[in-house]
Amino acid sequence: MTPTPPSPADKRTSGNPAKQAEINLTVKQQREQKRQEKLAEYQRQLAKRRRSKLVWWVVGITAAVVVVGLVVASIVFAPAPPPSYERGDSDGSGIEGIEEFENTANHVEGAVEYEQTPPTGGDHNAVWLNCGVYTQPVPNENAVHSLEHGAVWVTYDPARVSEEDIAALEARIPSSYALLSPYEGMDSPIAVSAWNAQITADSPDDERIDEFMSAYWRSTNAPEPNAACTGALDAPGKK
Repeated sequence: MTPTPPSPADKRTSGNPAKQAEINLTVKQQREQKRQEKLAEYQRQLAKRRRSKLVWWVVGITAAVVVVGLVVASIVFAPAPPPSYERGDSDGSGIEGIEEFENTANHVEGAVEYEQTPPTGGDHNAVWLNCGVYTQPVPNENAVHSLEHGAVWVTYDPARVSEEDIAALEARIPSSYALLSPYEGMDSPIAVSAWNAQITADSPDDERIDEFMSAYWRSTNAPEPNAACTGALDAPGKK
């Protein structure tokens, strides 16, 4: 008879007790050990993925909170939009302290001597002043032409009003058909003028400014009520 060959387990022997214990593990035990090792590795990877997902959830929620906060802040702290008025009819008879005038409306060249300071009408340059905010004095002759088109001109004495007052005045004028500029030598800190009408004020908080705007802004009774207030002259200091 052919002798039975020794099994692999019979062949693996060692004089080292620790090594011998490892050799003595059966194939089934080795497989079980490998299975347990794979299971442990899988659990470690699963835990790692869960931690990663948690981190991304936290990052995502934090980013969302930041975005919402920025949106809310942009709404809360955004500057107020310019006021808007309905087109007026030049009836300011109910406004306390209003002055009304009669002025000519001819196109002329050169400087004009005006009866009011600031002027509320009269002969003027053929080119109107583009409406907007100016940080320097503007030419009377061009600004008066803008009044002819229905604009309202807000002027202030730079020696008698603060930077805060100027900012407040700017916030009170509409975005079109309005002028804001410094004007030296006025009898009051602030004057608000339209064609043939004017009020004076000591503070930008004066409620009559809104009343005046409502009556004269883009007035249907201005000499040229539908004419433009853009596309012409930008004087120095235009913002």
